Amino acid sequence: MLYDRAKIFVQAGTGGDGVVSFRREAHVPKGGPDGGDGGRGADVVLVCDPSLRDLQEHRRRVHHKGSRGGNGEGGNRHGASAQPLVVAVPPGTVVEDAERGTRYDLTLAEQRVTVAEGGSGGHGNRRFTTATRQAPRFAERGLPGEEGWLELRLKLLADAGLVGLPNAGKSSLLARLTRAHPKVGDYPFTTLEPVLGTLDVDERQVVVADIPGLIEGAGEGAGLGHEFLAHVERTRLLVHVLDLAPLDGSDPQANHATVEAELEDYGAGLERLPRVVCLSKADLVPAERAAAAARAWRERLGERALAVVVTSAATGLGMDELGRVIVRGVPLEQAVLAPEQDDDDAPLAEHRLYRPGADENFRVERTGPGAFRVSGAPVERLLGRHDIGNDEALRHVEARLRAMGVIRALGAEGFEPGDDVEIDGIVFELDPGAGLA
Repeated sequence: MLYDRAKIFVQAGTGGDGVVSFRREAHVPKGGPDGGDGGRGADVVLVCDPSLRDLQEHRRRVHHKGSRGGNGEGGNRHGASAQPLVVAVPPGTVVEDAERGTRYDLTLAEQRVTVAEGGSGGHGNRRFTTATRQAPRFAERGLPGEEGWLELRLKLLADAGLVGLPNAGKSSLLARLTRAHPKVGDYPFTTLEPVLGTLDVDERQVVVADIPGLIEGAGEGAGLGHEFLAHVERTRLLVHVLDLAPLDGSDPQANHATVEAELEDYGAGLERLPRVVCLSKADLVPAERAAAAARAWRERLGERALAVVVTSAATGLGMDELGRVIVRGVPLEQAVLAPEQDDDDAPLAEHRLYRPGADENFRVERTGPGAFRVSGAPVERLLGRHDIGNDEALRHVEARLRAMGVIRALGAEGFEPGDDVEIDGIVFELDPGAGLA
């Protein structure tokens, strides 16, 4: 079974903690601070791997967690940054982060995208040395990495797609044209998942996909319409297969209109793709009838179809002609270069995750008598890095809050020294007029 959808949870690594350490040196307070910084946590990176064919592995393994950065050490030794956690996906994978509104399309081998960034490491106590604070006894903690759920959807990378109603003969055509081996039977919906085959003509190779049969309403999602139609979005040519002798006695012209309407309703530009009309199962009708049908379709479609070909998968009639028409109809693929890539040997540039609308401000609100709440990414990161149970660290935090304008904003809301302040779920008594603040 082809697994073309998966949902995974990615969690980047937490940054390593800075360390409080003092070297042994005469006439230097506390021997002099020499605490190193923590290393950066591991990023989570998706990489396009051409050896993969579907998302089956991601249905089995849902959670992906990056490693933590190394902690700092004494002697000004910094912790090691963790290596990125690489998660492989097949070509044609679309990655969506609904919460952050980001989307990536991985189609080229070794294409990379960072979907969760590792947390930065904390500073060691050496970083906080000043003229008036020569022996700091606090350090920063590492920040947690980004995390969240990602939707993975696979859209097959086929050059041409066979479309038509169920039991139109698409699977038999693909088996005869290529080396694919789809299941074939005299009943509707023989194909329950897309099947790929490779067509080799005139030293050129084209990938053809057998898209499961469409039914009326597929464009709006009836049956498995959306799942099937998603796999023809990347194709550059559609082969519309029409049964010359439908078992149900239906009109081929009406069948053609039904499928074309579903393609147009689905959108995604499918209605603008070039078409080849393939009249299948010619062995079941007299040759004169097949030839007359071909002439009628050529007159009816005119320039809307590149060609009308009469075929029979049972006898091989028209197979060579259809193969040549498909290869001629698929335009040569243009080379796609990643940004700043100058030649074929240069590695693909890595795409870093863009976070639109990141809130770098803060908000102050009164929650009760002598109680306030401050929210916002900058102040939450500040509190996350420090142990406010450490008096020196708390005074440092108070000084930073003053420099950021938080103390001024609190004062505008009626704050007085000694009132309780809540930041990121942590409540503490803030007295910015004391100590170093």
